[in-house]
Amino acid sequence: KHTGFRRLYHATRFSLQGLKAAFVGEAAFRQEVIGVALLLPWVFWLSITPLEKAFLLATLLLLLVVELLNSAIEAAVDRMGSEQHLLSGQAKDMASAAIFVTLLLVVATWGLILGPSFWLWWQAWI
Repeated sequence: KHTGFRRLYHATRFSLQGLKAAFVGEAAFRQEVIGVALLLPWVFWLSITPLEKAFLLATLLLLLVVELLNSAIEAAVDRMGSEQHLLSGQAKDMASAAIFVTLLLVVATWGLILGPSFWLWWQAWI
């Protein structure tokens, strides 16, 4: 019902409310935010190409996006009721699997980009 800057204001406000709800109510989201906060400075400190920096940054942000979607799916399923249902369990399991796959992507991307440099550093240090 809103347009222009008013719509943008409300969309931003709702998005910030969602981030706050995830941070306050989801331990996994808090843990991932801490992990991203610890890794983020390395993205900019490391001597790698801008494209490699973009890949590292993208995987970290993708992890947070997928965790937010996982939390939204869990909240929607929980809202429908507390009784056990096969499809509810599958929805939650698939959302959890999406987090797992994203974590594998983060590890693989960081390992492929930083692994060779780390290996050279390790060999020089030994």
